[in-house]
Amino acid sequence: MSLKEIGQRARAAEPVLRTLSIDQKNQVLQAVAAALTAQQQKILEANEADVEQAKAAGMKAGLVDRLQLTKDRIAGMAEGLLQLVNLEDPIGEVISMKQRPNGLLIGQKRVPLGVIGIIYESRPNVTADAFGLCFKTGNVVILRGGSDAIHSNTAIVACIREALEDKGVPGDAIQLIGDTSRETAAAFMKLNQYVDVLIPRGGAGLIRTVVEQSTIPVIQTGTGNCHIYVDESADLEMAVNIINNAKTQRIGVCNACESLVVHEAVVDSFMPMLKKKLSEKNVEIRADERARQAEPGLACASEEDYGTEYLDYIISVKTVAGIDEAIAHINKYNTKHSEAIITRDYHNAQKFLNEIDAAAVYVNASTRFTDGFEFGYGAEIGISTQKLHARGPMGLQALTTTKFIIYGDGQIRE
Repeated sequence: MSLKEIGQRARAAEPVLRTLSIDQKNQVLQAVAAALTAQQQKILEANEADVEQAKAAGMKAGLVDRLQLTKDRIAGMAEGLLQLVNLEDPIGEVISMKQRPNGLLIGQKRVPLGVIGIIYESRPNVTADAFGLCFKTGNVVILRGGSDAIHSNTAIVACIREALEDKGVPGDAIQLIGDTSRETAAAFMKLNQYVDVLIPRGGAGLIRTVVEQSTIPVIQTGTGNCHIYVDESADLEMAVNIINNAKTQRIGVCNACESLVVHEAVVDSFMPMLKKKLSEKNVEIRADERARQAEPGLACASEEDYGTEYLDYIISVKTVAGIDEAIAHINKYNTKHSEAIITRDYHNAQKFLNEIDAAAVYVNASTRFTDGFEFGYGAEIGISTQKLHARGPMGLQALTTTKFIIYGDGQIRE
């Protein structure tokens, strides 16, 4: 099927989705969740083909982890859809209504964006998440996944389309571009006749390419060079546990911690504790000179390390003299994603929250919580690191726009 035909079919399905009732949408989401569970073996077999191909090509362990599905992960995809059922539908919400002196009532209400295009890499769970969020908000979605996940994505989309059609809803509410070539991706970025918004999810190269080449408005999701700052008043045992979770629970995700900033007052006692804990997972620590004095034998950190999203068992360490230096370092090297401070000092916690430029800022918690599921959105379309329209985990409201609604009683303009 050509891109033009995909676009035309999406446009044809869009008015149908726009007029579905909340009960109809919820029934479909429940049916899709059940279908994913019922067909999990077929999906796992397709995913196994992708994983084997990725390993044979030498893909890094963190990226293989992003690609791999398990029964638990498929159950999580289904649960995400069921959580959406329980969330309030934002479509049709009147968010303001005021009367003008001439008697006109002027308000705004939430409406779907229309047709949403998503270009993403590796993660087949995005396929189900993207469908669920778009469908709940009355949007059609066109997906272009990476070649490394093509078998998985094809199986998931086939499952979803079957469930849609069983419920009398056009299967074209979700479409997958089967051609994963760069040429087709480039052409998709210019399909503005049919696509209202384009959302890239993936590495820095993909996001940069979409932002630079697309003629469709882009909601920019970002990479995650996420920091944790260990303040001079920090509970060091808490800090070690949080960092271990943020770094090693899943290494191939954008909310994993990649960089540490440590106050010089605690570096001598903290670094041996950190090294002992991270050694359990064979994490390589690349540190500045002061941190290496505290724990001899660590690798030397370079300027490049401070700005790197490793997606691997590697972490950088920078020692600072105080919170102002910590904030300056983080704002210089971060990707505006998720940053955390470990502290018992209320003033420093508030200063960090106020001055760090990022979509999500934490006090005494792991950066791994920056996630639509964890934030109560059921799923997420991505984590936006830009500042217009949407920022942070993008749930249902991020996939809506507004239109003005005006009630009159015969008014004419003089």
